[in-house]
Amino acid sequence: MRFLYPPVEPHDEGMLDVGDGHRIHWEVSGNPAGRPVVFLHGGPGSGCTPLQRRLFDPAAYRIVLFDQRGSGRSTPSVVSPDADLSANTTWHLVADMEVLREHLGIERWQLFGGSWGATLAMAYAQTHPERVSEIVLRGVFLLRERELDWMYRGGAGNLFPEAWASFASLVPSGDPLAGYHRLVHDPDPDVRARAAAAWSNWEGAAVSLTPNPGLVATYADPEFAVPFARIALHYFTHGGWLEPDQLVRDAGKLAGIPGRIVQGRYDAVCPPVTAWELHRAWPDSTLLMLPEAGHAVTDRGVLDALLEATDEFRELP
Repeated sequence: MRFLYPPVEPHDEGMLDVGDGHRIHWEVSGNPAGRPVVFLHGGPGSGCTPLQRRLFDPAAYRIVLFDQRGSGRSTPSVVSPDADLSANTTWHLVADMEVLREHLGIERWQLFGGSWGATLAMAYAQTHPERVSEIVLRGVFLLRERELDWMYRGGAGNLFPEAWASFASLVPSGDPLAGYHRLVHDPDPDVRARAAAAWSNWEGAAVSLTPNPGLVATYADPEFAVPFARIALHYFTHGGWLEPDQLVRDAGKLAGIPGRIVQGRYDAVCPPVTAWELHRAWPDSTLLMLPEAGHAVTDRGVLDALLEATDEFRELP
């Protein structure tokens, strides 16, 4: 079993004005002269944590983390009921990454993303392939309608019927995504908070292969749940501003970019078929299907595989 690299603190950080009234929080740790890598957090809306720095050898990597628009320490926060999300889309985030890359003086960087972070990694890499050196993905989500149907319109409810019943009870009729989108923008703060907690609890119930009370508690924390639910629903009800199957269709643009895809065989949040289809469309990728893992990064074998991938790319010229 591999262990995460020791904790490391940022040696540089700041708030970057990316336009539209948004400022994103960024940080850099590790070796200032090392191999650049940018960590793309999931959600969308979850923000970054110190643990994410520990997936990379700090002696070899220049480790960049940033909170996407409305998330974490970036401003303005979406916790406010009147927060304007009109300038918070997939393509705004892709543009933000370019502003950040140029601000940090990076020519090319490795992309590392899981779940929604994998979506953003693919959108960025297919838009700016010349800026990408390698890609590491985990628990692949590409924001296709069939993936949303599985997780939020009843598919995964066949595996977690008790949790699904609780989730669906707030929107007993109609499309759950549209219903929850309405609830998290309700004028009543109690309605908003209850809907955000239910949304986040549903994901927390399905995220790990075996019950993990600690993960469920994290998802239930209101400081996490409200931005997590509001931003996710904003993206999901708009289809991520992507064309159908766009990120699989255009995977050929990644030719020449080496990639490692780590996927839990029993991932109930992001079914493995998505990772498999992306791998088949991306000529320079390898797919590792872990036989005893679900979606959570803490599931058996996931961290080992991710560390092996970042260590492998560390050795490239």
